[in-house]
Amino acid sequence: MAYAISETDSAKAPKVLGGEDPYVKEMFLRGRKYYLYVHSYLHYGLLAARAEILKVSDDSGNPCVLAGFDGYYNYGGKSFNSSSSPSGSRLNECETMALKALKVNESKCTHMKCTFGGIWNGGGGDGQKNLFVASFFFDRAAEAGFADPNLPIVKVRPVDFEVAAKRACQTKLEEAKSAYQRVEEGNLPYLCMDLVYQYTLLVAGFGLDPRQPITLVKKVQYRDALVEAAWPLGSAIEAVSST
Repeated sequence: MAYAISETDSAKAPKVLGGEDPYVKEMFLRGRKYYLYVHSYLHYGLLAARAEILKVSDDSGNPCVLAGFDGYYNYGGKSFNSSSSPSGSRLNECETMALKALKVNESKCTHMKCTFGGIWNGGGGDGQKNLFVASFFFDRAAEAGFADPNLPIVKVRPVDFEVAAKRACQTKLEEAKSAYQRVEEGNLPYLCMDLVYQYTLLVAGFGLDPRQPITLVKKVQYRDALVEAAWPLGSAIEAVSST
Protein backbone atom coordinates (compact mmCIF):
# COMPACT_ATOMS: atom_id res chain seq x y z
CA MET A 1 0.00 0.00 0.00
CA ALA A 2 1.46 3.34 -1.01
CA TYR A 3 -0.07 6.78 -1.38
CA ALA A 4 0.81 10.42 -0.91
CA ILE A 5 -0.11 12.01 2.44
CA SER A 6 0.16 15.52 3.83
CA GLU A 7 3.12 16.78 5.82
CA THR A 8 0.77 17.10 8.80
CA ASP A 9 -0.21 13.41 8.64
CA SER A 10 3.42 12.50 8.08
CA ALA A 11 4.31 14.12 11.40
CA LYS A 12 1.75 11.88 13.11
CA ALA A 13 3.35 8.64 11.88
CA PRO A 14 3.86 6.19 14.78
CA LYS A 15 7.34 5.09 15.71
CA VAL A 16 8.20 1.61 14.47
CA LEU A 17 10.09 -1.13 16.25
CA GLY A 18 13.76 -1.69 15.53
CA GLY A 19 14.35 -3.37 12.21
CA GLU A 20 10.96 -2.45 10.75
CA ASP A 21 10.58 -0.07 7.83
CA PRO A 22 9.14 3.38 8.67
CA TYR A 23 5.59 4.20 7.61
CA VAL A 24 6.60 7.33 5.72
CA LYS A 25 9.19 7.87 3.02
CA GLU A 26 10.12 11.25 1.62
CA MET A 27 10.83 11.72 -2.07
CA PHE A 28 11.34 14.56 -4.51
CA LEU A 29 9.61 14.55 -7.87
CA ARG A 30 9.96 17.37 -10.39
CA GLY A 31 11.16 19.74 -7.72
CA ARG A 32 8.37 18.97 -5.30
CA LYS A 33 8.65 17.09 -2.00
CA TYR A 34 6.20 14.25 -1.34
CA TYR A 35 5.46 12.26 1.78
CA LEU A 36 4.54 8.69 0.92
CA TYR A 37 2.75 6.32 3.27
CA VAL A 38 4.23 2.90 2.50
CA HIS A 39 3.42 -0.41 4.15
CA SER A 40 3.78 -3.98 2.94
CA TYR A 41 0.93 -6.12 4.24
CA LEU A 42 2.69 -9.47 4.37
CA HIS A 43 0.47 -12.55 4.76
CA TYR A 44 -2.46 -10.70 3.20
CA GLY A 45 -1.85 -11.30 -0.48
CA LEU A 46 -4.72 -13.26 -2.03
CA LEU A 47 -3.06 -16.68 -1.93
CA ALA A 48 -1.81 -16.19 1.63
CA ALA A 49 -5.21 -14.85 2.70
CA ARG A 50 -6.85 -18.10 1.65
CA ALA A 51 -4.75 -19.92 4.23
CA GLU A 52 -5.63 -17.33 6.90
CA ILE A 53 -9.37 -17.69 6.18
CA LEU A 54 -9.16 -21.48 6.24
CA LYS A 55 -7.39 -21.28 9.61
CA VAL A 56 -10.41 -19.48 11.07
CA SER A 57 -12.66 -22.47 10.45
CA ASP A 58 -9.95 -24.83 11.68
CA ASP A 59 -10.61 -28.34 10.31
CA SER A 60 -14.36 -27.93 9.92
CA GLY A 61 -16.20 -27.02 6.72
CA ASN A 62 -15.60 -23.46 5.53
CA PRO A 63 -18.50 -21.26 4.29
CA CYS A 64 -16.19 -19.56 1.80
CA VAL A 65 -15.48 -22.76 -0.16
CA LEU A 66 -17.88 -23.62 -2.98
CA ALA A 67 -20.32 -26.43 -2.24
CA GLY A 68 -19.14 -29.77 -3.56
CA PHE A 69 -15.43 -29.29 -2.93
CA ASP A 70 -13.65 -31.51 -0.44
CA GLY A 71 -9.88 -31.20 -0.43
CA TYR A 72 -6.84 -29.37 0.86
CA TYR A 73 -5.16 -26.06 0.11
CA ASN A 74 -1.36 -26.01 0.06
CA TYR A 75 0.47 -22.80 0.82
CA GLY A 76 3.82 -21.94 2.35
CA GLY A 77 4.75 -25.58 2.81
CA LYS A 78 1.60 -26.29 4.83
CA SER A 79 -1.68 -28.02 3.99
CA PHE A 80 -5.06 -26.66 5.10
CA ASN A 81 -8.43 -28.41 5.07
CA SER A 82 -10.53 -26.60 2.48
CA SER A 83 -13.73 -28.61 2.44
CA SER A 84 -17.03 -26.80 1.95
CA SER A 85 -19.49 -26.60 4.82
CA PRO A 86 -22.58 -28.90 4.70
CA SER A 87 -24.78 -25.97 3.62
CA GLY A 88 -22.31 -24.73 1.00
CA SER A 89 -20.74 -21.30 0.62
CA ARG A 90 -22.61 -18.35 2.14
CA LEU A 91 -21.79 -14.68 1.64
CA ASN A 92 -22.50 -13.32 5.13
CA GLU A 93 -20.70 -16.11 6.97
CA CYS A 94 -17.76 -15.88 4.57
CA GLU A 95 -17.51 -12.13 5.24
CA THR A 96 -17.34 -12.91 8.96
CA MET A 97 -14.47 -15.31 8.29
CA ALA A 98 -12.65 -12.70 6.22
CA LEU A 99 -13.03 -10.08 8.97
CA LYS A 100 -11.54 -12.47 11.52
CA ALA A 101 -8.65 -13.32 9.20
CA LEU A 102 -7.92 -9.62 8.65
CA LYS A 103 -8.04 -8.91 12.40
CA VAL A 104 -10.00 -5.74 11.63
CA ASN A 105 -10.93 -5.27 15.29
CA GLU A 106 -7.40 -6.01 16.50
CA SER A 107 -7.13 -4.68 20.05
CA LYS A 108 -3.44 -3.79 19.73
CA CYS A 109 -4.32 -0.80 17.54
CA THR A 110 -2.86 2.12 19.49
CA HIS A 111 -3.22 4.75 16.76
CA MET A 112 -6.10 7.08 15.97
CA LYS A 113 -6.64 5.45 12.59
CA CYS A 114 -5.77 1.85 11.75
CA THR A 115 -6.43 -0.43 8.82
CA PHE A 116 -6.30 -3.94 10.29
CA GLY A 117 -4.01 -5.93 12.53
CA GLY A 118 -3.11 -2.76 14.47
CA ILE A 119 -1.46 -1.11 11.46
CA TRP A 120 -1.56 2.69 11.05
CA ASN A 121 -3.50 3.70 7.93
CA GLY A 122 -1.52 6.79 7.02
CA GLY A 123 -4.30 9.19 7.88
CA GLY A 124 -6.28 8.80 4.65
CA GLY A 125 -6.74 12.01 2.73
CA ASP A 126 -6.80 12.86 -0.96
CA GLY A 127 -4.07 10.40 -1.84
CA GLN A 128 -6.38 7.49 -1.01
CA LYS A 129 -9.16 8.76 -3.25
CA ASN A 130 -7.36 7.88 -6.47
CA LEU A 131 -6.58 4.18 -6.24
CA PHE A 132 -4.86 1.99 -8.79
CA VAL A 133 -5.33 -1.68 -7.95
CA ALA A 134 -3.44 -4.45 -9.70
CA SER A 135 -2.74 -8.17 -9.86
CA PHE A 136 -5.42 -10.57 -8.58
CA PHE A 137 -7.96 -7.77 -8.19
CA PHE A 138 -8.02 -7.33 -11.96
CA ASP A 139 -7.94 -11.07 -12.60
CA ARG A 140 -10.88 -11.95 -10.35
CA ALA A 141 -12.94 -9.01 -11.62
CA ALA A 142 -12.43 -10.19 -15.20
CA GLU A 143 -13.16 -13.81 -14.30
CA ALA A 144 -16.32 -12.84 -12.42
CA GLY A 145 -17.54 -10.87 -15.43
CA PHE A 146 -17.54 -7.23 -14.28
CA ALA A 147 -14.25 -6.14 -15.89
CA ASP A 148 -13.34 -6.39 -19.55
CA PRO A 149 -10.24 -8.64 -19.75
CA ASN A 150 -9.29 -7.07 -23.08
CA LEU A 151 -8.80 -3.60 -21.61
CA PRO A 152 -5.57 -2.61 -19.80
CA ILE A 153 -7.41 -0.34 -17.33
CA VAL A 154 -10.97 -0.64 -15.97
CA LYS A 155 -13.00 1.51 -13.57
CA VAL A 156 -15.01 -0.39 -10.93
CA ARG A 157 -16.24 0.05 -7.33
CA PRO A 158 -15.52 -2.10 -4.26
CA VAL A 159 -19.21 -3.01 -4.08
CA ASP A 160 -18.87 -4.70 -7.48
CA PHE A 161 -16.74 -7.36 -5.79
CA GLU A 162 -19.47 -7.99 -3.21
CA VAL A 163 -22.20 -8.22 -5.86
CA ALA A 164 -20.08 -10.70 -7.82
CA ALA A 165 -19.32 -12.61 -4.61
CA LYS A 166 -23.03 -12.99 -3.84
CA ARG A 167 -23.56 -14.75 -7.15
CA ALA A 168 -20.42 -16.88 -6.83
CA CYS A 169 -21.23 -17.96 -3.26
CA GLN A 170 -24.63 -19.25 -4.41
CA THR A 171 -23.00 -21.45 -7.05
CA LYS A 172 -22.04 -25.07 -6.52
CA LEU A 173 -18.69 -26.28 -7.79
CA GLU A 174 -20.13 -28.32 -10.67
CA GLU A 175 -22.27 -25.38 -11.81
CA ALA A 176 -19.32 -23.01 -11.50
CA LYS A 177 -17.33 -24.96 -14.07
CA SER A 178 -19.68 -23.80 -16.81
CA ALA A 179 -20.68 -20.46 -15.25
CA TYR A 180 -17.09 -19.26 -14.78
CA GLN A 181 -15.14 -20.69 -17.68
CA ARG A 182 -12.35 -18.09 -17.39
CA VAL A 183 -11.41 -19.31 -13.90
CA GLU A 184 -8.61 -21.86 -13.67
CA GLU A 185 -9.73 -25.17 -12.20
CA GLY A 186 -7.48 -24.87 -9.14
CA ASN A 187 -8.95 -21.45 -8.28
CA LEU A 188 -12.60 -22.33 -8.85
CA PRO A 189 -13.39 -23.69 -5.33
CA TYR A 190 -12.13 -20.38 -3.88
CA LEU A 191 -13.96 -17.92 -6.14
CA CYS A 192 -16.48 -16.98 -3.44
CA MET A 193 -13.67 -16.64 -0.90
CA ASP A 194 -11.46 -14.52 -3.17
CA LEU A 195 -14.19 -12.03 -4.10
CA VAL A 196 -15.44 -11.72 -0.51
CA TYR A 197 -11.91 -11.19 0.74
CA GLN A 198 -11.16 -8.53 -1.84
CA TYR A 199 -14.34 -6.61 -0.96
CA THR A 200 -13.64 -6.95 2.79
CA LEU A 201 -10.01 -5.87 2.36
CA LEU A 202 -10.98 -2.73 0.46
CA VAL A 203 -13.94 -1.67 2.59
CA ALA A 204 -13.38 -3.01 6.12
CA GLY A 205 -9.59 -3.22 5.89
CA PHE A 206 -8.66 -0.02 4.08
CA GLY A 207 -11.84 1.90 4.87
CA LEU A 208 -12.94 2.71 1.32
CA ASP A 209 -16.49 3.77 0.53
CA PRO A 210 -18.13 0.75 -1.16
CA ARG A 211 -19.18 2.98 -4.08
CA GLN A 212 -15.89 4.85 -4.47
CA PRO A 213 -14.51 4.45 -8.01
CA ILE A 214 -11.19 2.61 -8.17
CA THR A 215 -9.01 1.76 -11.16
CA LEU A 216 -8.11 -1.84 -11.93
CA VAL A 217 -4.84 -2.05 -13.80
CA LYS A 218 -3.70 -4.95 -15.96
CA LYS A 219 -1.12 -3.03 -17.97
CA VAL A 220 0.41 0.42 -17.60
CA GLN A 221 1.80 2.73 -20.25
CA TYR A 222 5.59 2.87 -20.17
CA ARG A 223 7.15 4.92 -22.95
CA ASP A 224 5.72 3.45 -26.15
CA ALA A 225 4.50 0.13 -24.75
CA LEU A 226 1.97 -1.38 -22.37
CA VAL A 227 3.72 -3.22 -19.55
CA GLU A 228 2.09 -5.88 -17.37
CA ALA A 229 1.25 -4.62 -13.88
CA ALA A 230 1.99 -7.38 -11.37
CA TRP A 231 2.80 -7.94 -7.71
CA PRO A 232 4.83 -11.06 -6.80
CA LEU A 233 3.58 -11.28 -3.18
CA GLY A 234 -0.02 -11.72 -4.20
CA SER A 235 -3.02 -9.45 -4.16
CA ALA A 236 -1.67 -5.94 -4.26
CA ILE A 237 -3.30 -2.60 -3.71
CA GLU A 238 -1.44 0.53 -4.61
CA ALA A 239 -2.70 4.08 -4.33
CA VAL A 240 -1.12 7.30 -5.45
CA SER A 241 -2.24 10.91 -5.24
CA SER A 242 -3.41 12.56 -8.41
CA THR A 243 -1.99 15.86 -7.22
